Amino acid sequence: MAAPILALKDVRLADAGSSLFEGVDIALEPRVRAALVGRNGAGKSTLLRILADQVEFDAGERAVKPGTRIVFVPQEPAVTGATILDYATSGGAAPHEAEAALADFGLDPRKPTTGLSGGEIRRAALAKALAEQPDVLLLDEPTNHLDVLAIQTLEAELAASRAAALIVSHDRAFLTRVTQRCYWLYARRLRTLDKGFAAFDDWSRKLVADEEETLRRLNKAIERETYWFYRSITAQRTRNEGRARELNKMRAERAERMREAQRPLELAIDAGGYAGKLVAELKGVTKGFGERVILKPFSTRILRGDRVAIVGPNGAGKTTLVKIMLGELGPDAGTVKLGTGLQIAYLDQAREDLKPGQTLWDALTPLGGDSVLVRGESRHVAAYARDFLFKDVQLRQPVSTLSGGERNRLLLARALAKPANLLVLDEPTNDLDMDTLDLLEDLLADYDGTLILVSHDRDFIDRLATSTIALDGRGNAVETPGGWTDFARQNPGFFAAPALTRAPPPASVRPREEPKKSSKLSYKDARRLEELNALLEKAPTRIAALEKELEDPQLYARDPARFDRVMKALDAARAGLSAAEEEWLALEEKREALN
Repeated sequence: MAAPILALKDVRLADAGSSLFEGVDIALEPRVRAALVGRNGAGKSTLLRILADQVEFDAGERAVKPGTRIVFVPQEPAVTGATILDYATSGGAAPHEAEAALADFGLDPRKPTTGLSGGEIRRAALAKALAEQPDVLLLDEPTNHLDVLAIQTLEAELAASRAAALIVSHDRAFLTRVTQRCYWLYARRLRTLDKGFAAFDDWSRKLVADEEETLRRLNKAIERETYWFYRSITAQRTRNEGRARELNKMRAERAERMREAQRPLELAIDAGGYAGKLVAELKGVTKGFGERVILKPFSTRILRGDRVAIVGPNGAGKTTLVKIMLGELGPDAGTVKLGTGLQIAYLDQAREDLKPGQTLWDALTPLGGDSVLVRGESRHVAAYARDFLFKDVQLRQPVSTLSGGERNRLLLARALAKPANLLVLDEPTNDLDMDTLDLLEDLLADYDGTLILVSHDRDFIDRLATSTIALDGRGNAVETPGGWTDFARQNPGFFAAPALTRAPPPASVRPREEPKKSSKLSYKDARRLEELNALLEKAPTRIAALEKELEDPQLYARDPARFDRVMKALDAARAGLSAAEEEWLALEEKREALN
């Protein structure tokens, strides 16, 4: 294995007087792509910032190979500058590299940075990071606000990149496709799995089961010792101080384990009163704004109990279709018929209902008072907030201080408080951790009402949807039974043509996509091939020099530290040569195929 280029050793950090995490060890080697998994609030974003040298830690070591370029993309990037190209080059990327990366993500480099959507901001931040050609990429929820096409672009870019990557994400399908290692931040400790995310669930369940068994055995041991200490005649006579200390030690260990045990989120939903069999029926519905066609004649029928997913590129009209289905927006042509007795709960992806200045308490009790009507029963606001893992001290804090995951949990708390036989979730997975997503999936799987789900999360859709409606951004819509995988298999190429929201690249970039360019490697690949040729020429000389130094039989006795450094350098040089040969071969095959 190659030597790490970025590492943490025994790192500890306290927050508000208590330990956030301790004993953290991370090592990122070249080209390794790892997932960092953990619940909201476990410290994942903080750990990324420590690696990026943006946060100081209390104890431990941070080691970075000299010359290593580290790029961090936070959850909520700030896009500045007059144009997107100005922003993309602000970190030192060459203009042609920035233009190429922006074009890959469907962005016009000349577009002003003001008024960008959440998806455009995210794509611009990712393009900027990739254009800087880093050695290490630190990505915090990179798929938030991205449509499926942009996620697939990111997957391809990461696969082609030479950078090591540490990725915080809730998107299971994305992590399964791109990662080779998993780090799990659980109960203040970091666990490591040297396999991709596909193996994470089985591994993590076994670790939790082992810890539960350890706690069960500890409880039994405490019961035996307590009985002996207080009831045994022998103990009363001898007053064994050693056993007393051991009993107190076991009790302290149990208290610590129980303190570290993660309290589960309390999710529940009331399917509301009886609704008719028909929920909504659309016949020949069309919609457009000016010259832009959102929906060509489209018909569908949603019945009680259906779980309908709506997918497509950002800006394709998914939210518009939902509003037409709910009768909030009229169609240009066609008819919409709504069912009777509908009780609708709507979770909006824009979180527009949350006012930054209001407190969490006020957000849960918009009519005032200290109680929340939860599915017909009165609950104290603090008790209900605890069900969604909020602390009492947060109740009087403004919504603006909450993290993205906490704001999403607050919206869930509000949406699930009232009975609803029609639940509409618009991008519900953004910022939520996997434990919360698993609970939400279980809740929705048992939900007796009707679900309309707008999401880019392929795994989430596959687990829940009974049918999928896809919009391509040019007015075309198709409905397929099943989830995302079923839709993709039955409708290959549906999104092939660029959606209207994806601006054409400027003239300076377009030649990359014209047929005449397909006969040779891209600029980036061609330059990389030149670098590899130079590397392959120099590497054997470097390896030979290191091997010759190790031939000295007295080296270890004379200088053990030097011997160790030379051994590690030799291992790294051999691994680097092997990786370079594989990459060179792949590029040569690509060049020959183009020719």
